[in-house]
Amino acid sequence: MSNFRDLPSVDLLLRQKEASDFIEEFGRPLTLDAIRETLNSIRTGKLERNDTWTDAEILESVNTLLKDWTHPTLQRVINATGVILHTNLGRAPLSEGFGGLRGYDSLEFDLDEGERGTRSDHAQRYLTRLTGAEAGFVVNNNAAAILLALTALCKRKRVIISRSQLVEIGGGFRIPDVLAQSGAKMVEIGTTNRVHTEDYETAADEGIGAILRAHPSNYRMTGFVSEPNLAELADIAHKHGALFIDDLGSGALLDTAQFGLAHEPMVQESLKAGADLVCFSGDKLLGGPQAGIILGRADLIARIKKHPLARAVRIDKLCLLSLCETLDLYLRDCALDIPVWGMIARNPDELKFIAITWREALGKGEVIEGASTIGGGSLPGETLPTFLLALPVRSPQKALAQLRQQKTPIIARVEQNRILCDPRTILSGEDKTLLEGLRQILLI
Repeated sequence: MSNFRDLPSVDLLLRQKEASDFIEEFGRPLTLDAIRETLNSIRTGKLERNDTWTDAEILESVNTLLKDWTHPTLQRVINATGVILHTNLGRAPLSEGFGGLRGYDSLEFDLDEGERGTRSDHAQRYLTRLTGAEAGFVVNNNAAAILLALTALCKRKRVIISRSQLVEIGGGFRIPDVLAQSGAKMVEIGTTNRVHTEDYETAADEGIGAILRAHPSNYRMTGFVSEPNLAELADIAHKHGALFIDDLGSGALLDTAQFGLAHEPMVQESLKAGADLVCFSGDKLLGGPQAGIILGRADLIARIKKHPLARAVRIDKLCLLSLCETLDLYLRDCALDIPVWGMIARNPDELKFIAITWREALGKGEVIEGASTIGGGSLPGETLPTFLLALPVRSPQKALAQLRQQKTPIIARVEQNRILCDPRTILSGEDKTLLEGLRQILLI
């Protein structure tokens, strides 16, 4: 049909058997929209063909459109990059079965007393036991945790922060912007590379509400640098009747040095040093879902909970469940069952064996030495030794795209016209799917 006036009507197409199948799978309203949009695309030239459009061809385009509309964009992927906390892939991978609530739950109900409870109590009981903090509160991310703490406790008050800590992390999150949004008055001290106790003392003499320390996150300064330690900052703040708030970022509860990495500041250390509040992420080195955790003095946490902003940034029940299950593994001394820590602890010899097994299964490739990174703004510059499967391909970018288009997308990296896959970040049970995807790219 070369004349657009000869295109079938919507009603005629709906009477076709294929359309009935679409309605059963996708629902009548969406099917109607897809038919109308397809016909309109033919009329406007968005769908170009050299031959005439038959009813079958139109319905095939309708089917393609329906599948495109309903195809999930948020889905599970296989991370073969070797970056453990991959920001673009959800940072910390969750264990199988996390978030398994079904039906009703005791989110805000006290089962002992039979009356209304508080959602923050579920995680608080784990956090206080693990860290020794008096109380805790959980919100949806660490940016919200810092914003809430400063808004509730430091609005219109002077807050001291070193110039070396005026950082920007992923997504354009900037410490100065958060301070401004909270209503606190930022007081910059020191220089980019050096700040001394005298700088804090001088600024505090004019009256302050808090000293804020911000973790540098995804960068590190070396060389001619210096700054006071946590205990010194806490002493200065308390001497002037102010708070010491530590934005710890990664939220490590285990000592990373035991795995051959640099020591990452731990939550317990900040509290022991005298921090009144410690804020950190749930989805970095803690190894759980995205969350912002505030720990510290009970009286301060109580004020934070009552602030109107607390409701706007509170954590939802699925994230809360995953967080509690993660914390429960720490409590039971099973932290290595948390994927992040399990990956960090993996032995290079084990990884070499896996890479060799992959090569033998594929009958192609080379096993080479490499390095895994922590990622996610944690331990910048630190790597762990690993072994990689390197697969030569004619078109690396085409091969990467082919891997991303698998039923379970595979994310790998490329170097010198070779696809590199790191066993460290492959979870249990993913090997078969990974190998099936790799076989596809070997045909390119």
